[in-house]
Amino acid sequence: MLEGELSDPRIAPGYVTDVVLAPGGKSARVFVAVHGSEAEEDSTLAGLMAARGYIRSQLRERMGVRHVPELTFAIDRSERMTGRMDELLGRLRKRDKRREETAAKAGAPSEG
Repeated sequence: MLEGELSDPRIAPGYVTDVVLAPGGKSARVFVAVHGSEAEEDSTLAGLMAARGYIRSQLRERMGVRHVPELTFAIDRSERMTGRMDELLGRLRKRDKRREETAAKAGAPSEG
């Protein structure tokens, strides 16, 4: 549905990463990863919230069930955070390697 059925121009390309159903099944939180800036994430969230009635009706029809939970949407930034964490860990490794090399050079006998 996110890829082509919702015609709201506010909705940027993205995909559903997780759905958390509340106990009892009365509500669900849908996590969406968006390819774009924070402004595009915000507009996508607004577009999805505006379209949730349509999305629920389509889910009801496609799944053939009587009750579809109330939907709320949230932006999933875990990929972005994972990338940032990898970057920071890489910097730490480089810094530690430089320190080890410096310490090794300082401890080695000098040629002369």
